[in-house]
Amino acid sequence: MSNTRNVLKQMNDNLNESIGVRRTELRPQLSPIAAARDIGRRGNRAFGQIEIDRIQPDPDQPRTEFDPIALEHLAGSMRDKGQLAPIRVRWSEPLATWLIISGERRWRAAQQAGMKVINCYFQELALSPTQILEEQLIENLLRVDLRPVEEAESFQKLMTVNKWTGKDLAAALNISPTRVSRALALLKLPHEMRVRVDEGELSPRAGYELSKLSEPQLAQVKHVSQPLTVEQASRVVRQRTGKAQPTSRGARQTFIAENGWQIVAKSSRKGTYHEIEAALVEALEEVRLRIDNRVNLL
Repeated sequence: MSNTRNVLKQMNDNLNESIGVRRTELRPQLSPIAAARDIGRRGNRAFGQIEIDRIQPDPDQPRTEFDPIALEHLAGSMRDKGQLAPIRVRWSEPLATWLIISGERRWRAAQQAGMKVINCYFQELALSPTQILEEQLIENLLRVDLRPVEEAESFQKLMTVNKWTGKDLAAALNISPTRVSRALALLKLPHEMRVRVDEGELSPRAGYELSKLSEPQLAQVKHVSQPLTVEQASRVVRQRTGKAQPTSRGARQTFIAENGWQIVAKSSRKGTYHEIEAALVEALEEVRLRIDNRVNLL
């Protein structure tokens, strides 16, 4: 009998439903409210677009200065061609916002270009402060416009973070240990000289030569107003330290250009053409620096 009643009740409910009569009010089941970090993101959680004003620079980002001219050039490229490379961001629970791990320059340029959204890689797994700093420093080191002292400071921070030696750092970045040691030598210079190196008034090679002086000796030459060439800096070091000019021995190569100039490359030891090439590249940078500073040819 109970089964018969249940069947009749179900038939009656179905009949009422068919003519629009319901015993209870049915409401659509709403999805849960999205967390703040998920607003505006798509199904692919690792990559997507997000409103540009929902992203902030990392307050602990080691890079603080951005070339305004380079930013405007990048902004113009973004207006014409769009964003070609995504930035990388992580969620900060204390700040309730996305912080930039890498790509702050692109983010700033996108703002200047008037973009409303920006392509991002979302870092889902938590990173330690050491990992974040290491990624930011390595990204800075890959920049073309990195200033010499900025590079040296990034080298130093990476070595401190990872407890690396200069050789460890050189191996990790696939650069020569000489580049690391010469860069770190710039940090021994007084603040005024480091500023001149970054502004191009003093070449990194000349700064490296001057770093061989002691602090009292550096204090005596740091206020020199005219640009110093590598040769002049070496001469200052020899005069202050009392060291004689090294005798010429080892390797010597002469290259004759079509315009009549002769380029002489010499070293106190035997070397390779690859080393000569690296030396000529540095010499070319020195020549360009002298042209920019209108140094008269003696």
